[in-house]
Amino acid sequence: MYHYDAKTALEELQEDAILPHPVKLRDMILRTSHAPVEAQELNREFQDYLTRFGELQHVARSILERLTTSQPKT
Repeated sequence: MYHYDAKTALEELQEDAILPHPVKLRDMILRTSHAPVEAQELNREFQDYLTRFGELQHVARSILERLTTSQPKT
């Protein structure tokens, strides 16, 4: 598990397509030093990530709810 290690999170993302939770991603950003322009860009990208992460959770929840009421294949 990557917890707060961005390199491990990136490896897991490439291997398993696991997206880091926004809180952990934010903490990874806050634990590193950035020039003002880079910090602004990271913040913009993080806000986009946060929005899309929430949207994907909503879509995944909808799919999973439908799957839980479906009959398994025999």
